[in-house]
Amino acid sequence: MLAYETRGSGPGLLLLHGTSSTGTGSWGTLLDALAAGHTVVAPDLPGSGTSPLPVGPLDLDTVADQVVEAAREAGLEEFVVAGASLGAALAVRVAARHAGAVRGLATVVGFARPRTTLRLNLEMWASLYARGDENLGTYLTALSFSEPYLAALPPQAVQQVVAGFGGDAAAPGTAQQIALTLSVDVRGDLSRIAVPTLVVASTEDRFVAPEHSVELADRIDGARLVTVPGGHAAVFEDPGPTRDALLDYLGGLPR
Repeated sequence: MLAYETRGSGPGLLLLHGTSSTGTGSWGTLLDALAAGHTVVAPDLPGSGTSPLPVGPLDLDTVADQVVEAAREAGLEEFVVAGASLGAALAVRVAARHAGAVRGLATVVGFARPRTTLRLNLEMWASLYARGDENLGTYLTALSFSEPYLAALPPQAVQQVVAGFGGDAAAPGTAQQIALTLSVDVRGDLSRIAVPTLVVASTEDRFVAPEHSVELADRIDGARLVTVPGGHAAVFEDPGPTRDALLDYLGGLPR
C-alpha cells in the first residue's frame, strides 16, 4: 500500500507527483488552496516518501492501480485526477484504466511520452544519479527553473536551491522512477479520455518542453490548454497562475 496524505473536504481530488518527488513535494505550494474545497489525496509513488519500493522495474499499470487503491483507502470512490510531470502521464493512464472513478483530468507540465530532448534530459539525470555526481543538483536546478527566476536570485539563494535539489533527487526509488519515466507512452490512451481535461504548460520549461503539453491537448478530445509563466518548477516560482487555472477548471466541473 502506498503512503499518502489527505487534506480538506469536499469532492475528491487525487494528486500525482513527478519523478523522485513526493505528493507534498510536487504539490506543496498548491495544497492549501486545493484542499479548501476538495478532499485532496496525495500519494507517494513507489520508492518515494515511505512508500515501499518493489523489487524489479516499475510498471505504469501497476502504479496506476496502486494510486487508485490509495484514493479508495482514503474514502474517495470518485475523483478528479491531476498529475505533474511523470504524474501527468500516470494520471492519463488512471483516467483511461479507471474511467468509472474519474470525473476529470488535469495535467501540469506533463507529457504523453519522452520526446528526444526530454529523453536526453532523463538519461543524463540517470547517469549523474548512478555515479553519485555532486553536480546533480546543479543540473536539475538549471532544467527546472526559468532563466528569469534564477537570474533574480542572489548567488547564495541559488546555491540553497541547488543543495535542496541534490537532496530531493535522492529518493530510494529515483533510479526506478527515472526508468519508468523513460518507458512511458500513453499516446494510445489519449483518444479514450472522455472527461473534461485541463492541460497546463509552462512557457519556459526546459525540462519538459511545452510541445509535450500541446501534444496532450491536441489528442484529448475537448481538452483546454492553458499556459503559465515560468519553468518546469513554475508552481514554486509563482504558484498563482497554476493555482488559478486549476481552481477555475475544478469550479467549472459538474457536481
